[in-house]
Amino acid sequence: MIMRRALKPLEGVRTTFRGTVAQFGMKSGYTGRDLPTLLLKDVMDSAGNLVTDHLWFMLGKQLAALDLQIGDVISFHARVTCYEKGYKGYREDVYKPIKIDYRLSNPTKISKIASASNNT
Repeated sequence: MIMRRALKPLEGVRTTFRGTVAQFGMKSGYTGRDLPTLLLKDVMDSAGNLVTDHLWFMLGKQLAALDLQIGDVISFHARVTCYEKGYKGYREDVYKPIKIDYRLSNPTKISKIASASNNT
């Protein structure tokens, strides 16, 4: 898995990104209810530099309203934040060391800039 090293210098900065819709999915929520998700691939900054090969987002109201299809390209503003990932439990048979990774938080101003039908 590629760590998002290109995002590290942008930590705390809110800027524009774009990515291609690759997949839709579900994840278990805190209450056990399934929550819809969206996978973006080839996420780039406003200068066209690749910042990560993939990124998962919750499919909230703004994203759902765009009626996205696989292959659509979206643009959005987001803040770069860091988080800890890895196993934090006490089982000795699980080895997933804790690491710092970077994500894009609080996406806003989301818009579809290219449709999948135009990308073929």
